Amino acid sequence: MNTAKSVGIWMDHSKAHVMEFTTTIKTVYIESEFTHQKKEKSLAKGEKSMHNKEQHLQAEYYKKLEEIIKLHEEALLFGPSDAKQELANLIRENHQYNDIKIDVVQADKMTTNQEHVFVRHYFSRH
Repeated sequence: MNTAKSVGIWMDHSKAHVMEFTTTIKTVYIESEFTHQKKEKSLAKGEKSMHNKEQHLQAEYYKKLEEIIKLHEEALLFGPSDAKQELANLIRENHQYNDIKIDVVQADKMTTNQEHVFVRHYFSRH
Protein backbone atom coordinates (compact mmCIF):
# COMPACT_ATOMS: atom_id res chain seq x y z
CA MET A 1 0.00 0.00 0.00
CA ASN A 2 1.73 3.16 -1.05
CA THR A 3 0.68 4.22 -4.52
CA ALA A 4 -2.35 6.35 -3.66
CA LYS A 5 -2.36 9.75 -2.01
CA SER A 6 -5.78 9.11 -0.42
CA VAL A 7 -7.00 6.29 1.80
CA GLY A 8 -10.47 5.47 3.09
CA ILE A 9 -10.80 3.36 6.23
CA TRP A 10 -14.11 1.87 7.35
CA MET A 11 -13.57 0.86 10.93
CA ASP A 12 -15.00 -0.17 14.23
CA HIS A 13 -13.18 -1.27 17.38
CA SER A 14 -12.44 -4.77 16.08
CA LYS A 15 -11.68 -4.46 12.37
CA ALA A 16 -10.77 -2.02 9.63
CA HIS A 17 -11.26 -2.11 5.88
CA VAL A 18 -8.43 -0.07 4.33
CA MET A 19 -9.08 1.21 0.79
CA GLU A 20 -6.57 3.20 -1.20
CA PHE A 21 -8.23 5.55 -3.66
CA THR A 22 -6.77 5.03 -7.13
CA THR A 23 -8.39 4.12 -10.44
CA THR A 24 -9.42 0.87 -8.75
CA ILE A 25 -10.00 0.29 -5.07
CA LYS A 26 -8.52 -2.70 -3.32
CA THR A 27 -9.47 -3.47 0.27
CA VAL A 28 -7.02 -4.74 2.89
CA TYR A 29 -8.48 -6.04 6.16
CA ILE A 30 -6.89 -5.39 9.56
CA GLU A 31 -8.28 -6.86 12.76
CA SER A 32 -7.74 -6.01 16.38
CA GLU A 33 -6.05 -8.75 18.38
CA PHE A 34 -8.59 -8.28 21.20
CA THR A 35 -10.88 -11.19 20.38
CA HIS A 36 -13.85 -12.48 22.33
CA GLN A 37 -11.71 -15.40 23.56
CA LYS A 38 -8.99 -13.06 24.85
CA LYS A 39 -11.64 -10.94 26.54
CA GLU A 40 -13.04 -13.95 28.40
CA LYS A 41 -9.56 -15.18 29.36
CA SER A 42 -8.57 -11.74 30.67
CA LEU A 43 -11.88 -11.32 32.46
CA ALA A 44 -11.24 -14.58 34.32
CA LYS A 45 -8.14 -12.91 35.79
CA GLY A 46 -10.18 -9.90 36.83
CA GLU A 47 -11.86 -6.93 35.26
CA LYS A 48 -8.79 -4.69 35.69
CA SER A 49 -6.64 -7.25 33.85
CA MET A 50 -9.18 -7.44 31.03
CA HIS A 51 -9.34 -3.66 30.73
CA ASN A 52 -5.53 -3.35 30.61
CA LYS A 53 -5.27 -6.09 27.97
CA GLU A 54 -8.01 -4.45 25.90
CA GLN A 55 -6.30 -1.04 26.03
CA HIS A 56 -2.94 -2.51 25.05
CA LEU A 57 -4.34 -4.45 22.08
CA GLN A 58 -6.51 -1.51 20.99
CA ALA A 59 -3.41 0.71 20.97
CA GLU A 60 -1.58 -1.82 18.76
CA TYR A 61 -4.57 -1.92 16.38
CA TYR A 62 -4.62 1.89 16.10
CA LYS A 63 -0.83 1.95 15.60
CA LYS A 64 -1.18 -0.34 12.56
CA LEU A 65 -3.73 2.06 11.07
CA GLU A 66 -1.57 5.09 11.87
CA GLU A 67 1.32 3.51 9.95
CA ILE A 68 -0.92 3.16 6.87
CA ILE A 69 -2.29 6.70 7.17
CA LYS A 70 1.28 8.06 7.42
CA LEU A 71 1.88 6.97 3.82
CA HIS A 72 -0.93 9.17 2.42
CA GLU A 73 -1.79 12.84 2.01
CA GLU A 74 -5.39 12.47 3.12
CA ALA A 75 -7.47 9.92 4.99
CA LEU A 76 -11.18 9.36 5.41
CA LEU A 77 -12.15 7.50 8.59
CA PHE A 78 -15.72 6.24 8.54
CA GLY A 79 -17.86 3.66 10.25
CA PRO A 80 -20.57 3.09 12.86
CA SER A 81 -18.59 3.26 16.14
CA ASP A 82 -16.52 5.84 18.03
CA ALA A 83 -13.30 4.06 16.98
CA LYS A 84 -12.80 6.41 14.01
CA GLN A 85 -12.92 9.48 16.26
CA GLU A 86 -10.62 7.86 18.83
CA LEU A 87 -8.06 7.18 16.08
CA ALA A 88 -8.43 10.69 14.65
CA ASN A 89 -7.81 12.19 18.10
CA LEU A 90 -4.65 10.10 18.53
CA ILE A 91 -3.39 11.15 15.11
CA ARG A 92 -4.08 14.84 15.71
CA GLU A 93 -2.02 14.71 18.93
CA ASN A 94 1.01 13.56 16.91
CA HIS A 95 2.61 16.44 15.00
CA GLN A 96 4.12 13.95 12.55
CA TYR A 97 0.66 13.85 10.93
CA ASN A 98 0.12 17.63 10.68
CA ASP A 99 0.34 17.64 6.86
CA ILE A 100 -2.19 14.84 6.43
CA LYS A 101 -5.82 15.82 5.98
CA ILE A 102 -7.99 13.59 8.19
CA ASP A 103 -11.78 13.57 7.88
CA VAL A 104 -14.15 11.60 10.09
CA VAL A 105 -17.62 10.64 8.83
CA GLN A 106 -20.35 8.65 10.57
CA ALA A 107 -21.48 5.69 8.44
CA ASP A 108 -23.42 2.48 8.91
CA LYS A 109 -22.19 -1.02 8.23
CA MET A 110 -21.72 -1.48 4.50
CA THR A 111 -20.96 -4.15 1.98
CA THR A 112 -17.55 -4.01 0.30
CA ASN A 113 -19.11 -2.53 -2.84
CA GLN A 114 -20.92 0.15 -0.80
CA GLU A 115 -17.64 1.03 0.95
CA HIS A 116 -15.88 1.39 -2.41
CA VAL A 117 -18.65 3.63 -3.77
CA PHE A 118 -18.57 5.71 -0.58
CA VAL A 119 -14.78 6.21 -0.79
CA ARG A 120 -14.81 6.89 -4.55
CA HIS A 121 -17.65 9.41 -4.17
CA TYR A 122 -16.02 11.13 -1.19
CA PHE A 123 -12.58 11.60 -2.78
CA SER A 124 -14.01 12.48 -6.21
CA ARG A 125 -15.70 15.49 -4.62
CA HIS A 126 -12.51 16.70 -2.96
